Amino acid sequence: MFPILVSFFFMAPAWAQESVSPAEETGPVRDVAVAPEARDEEIDARITQILNATGWFVDPRVRVDDGIVFLDGLADSEDHRVWARDLAAKTQDVVAVVNRIQVEARADWSFAPAFGAIRTVIQRSLAALPLVVLTIVVLPLAWWISSIAARGLRRWFLGGLESQFLRTVVARALALPIFLLGLYVVMQAAGLTQIAFSLIGGAGIIGIIVGFAFRDIAENFLASLLLSLRQPFRAGDLIDVDGRLGSVHSMNTRSTVLISPEGNHIQIPNATVFKSVITNFTAAPEGRDSVTVGIGYDAAVTEAQEIVARVLSQHEAVLNEPPPMVLVEALGASTVNLRAYYWINVRDFSMLKVKSSVLRLMKKALMDAGISMPDDAREIIFPEGVPVLQDQSIPHEPTVTVVRETPEERTAAEASLENDQNEVVERATRGDNPEQDGDLLR
Repeated sequence: MFPILVSFFFMAPAWAQESVSPAEETGPVRDVAVAPEARDEEIDARITQILNATGWFVDPRVRVDDGIVFLDGLADSEDHRVWARDLAAKTQDVVAVVNRIQVEARADWSFAPAFGAIRTVIQRSLAALPLVVLTIVVLPLAWWISSIAARGLRRWFLGGLESQFLRTVVARALALPIFLLGLYVVMQAAGLTQIAFSLIGGAGIIGIIVGFAFRDIAENFLASLLLSLRQPFRAGDLIDVDGRLGSVHSMNTRSTVLISPEGNHIQIPNATVFKSVITNFTAAPEGRDSVTVGIGYDAAVTEAQEIVARVLSQHEAVLNEPPPMVLVEALGASTVNLRAYYWINVRDFSMLKVKSSVLRLMKKALMDAGISMPDDAREIIFPEGVPVLQDQSIPHEPTVTVVRETPEERTAAEASLENDQNEVVERATRGDNPEQDGDLLR
């Protein structure tokens, strides 16, 4: 196809000449002889005989008038047309040539150019065969040695890096020069060293352009490397990132996947994770929580503090060291607000369930002790007044009894106090995993 297009390109001007008659072309003028030695008829016969003998011309016509040769007819190429003019100009006693021969456009269906190109390709391929063999041997060998070096570095020299992904990246980066050395040997043998440097420079420029185009992807990849190096969290940790709470399920080169307490998958770009404030609730085995309870203004604050502290100290999920604290937080509109602080093992117990259990037990203990827990103040109007009844009985101090719940009572309320986030994660991962390109935390 390519030879046909090339022949079409070069023959197009010749085809255009069929519709437009070319201007008459004259050859160089020779010295004019006063007494010509050859007659016009002899010149005509001689040039006509030569043109017919070549077979390059169709219906060649020659006319000589006083040593001026007029050429007419059709030629199969521009070179033959010029050759006819030069022939007439060099003939004895010709003083001038008027070349009116036209070039006949012919479709060349010869496959000789194609066969010549094929022969050239075959010859060049045979000449390049040693280089091909060298490339087939050297490049795979360099790649194999580079892979062995990467595995050795990852196993014996990079064992201090806990992240497998980070070990792989560093090992491949350190082993890459081995492969580049093999590539340089092949390029040097082929005499393409300068081209290789040009390609490397062009690749660097292209890399910068691609880097700007895919800036977010590159940013997330670099963030994954830094997160693997710093390790602010591990798989299974309960963290809060950018206002999103969940257990860490996995991390890939693009995003970190969290499992929310509701069992939903949350994918956060690694760049966002790296630049955000990360709250890790399970990095330490113990965590402190607090609850608030309001008592009436008529109640003894000290007595209420002792009751709440006794409830916390007897709770199975609350740690005794450090001991719980019960402090007065604020004086509300209708209540004195007490805030109780306590520590629990966050890896074994659920903060939500323990808080529910603590609040329920505090309410029961305070009510059994006769300590009021009023709601917000409201204004009630009694138009006819409020009768006052006096109790004549001798007041007595209420007995305060704090009893630890039985497992049956606790089961009926909170089911259990154990941390159920692992169960949530297990149920959330039963379906399709949205990210299948490897976990960098494993």
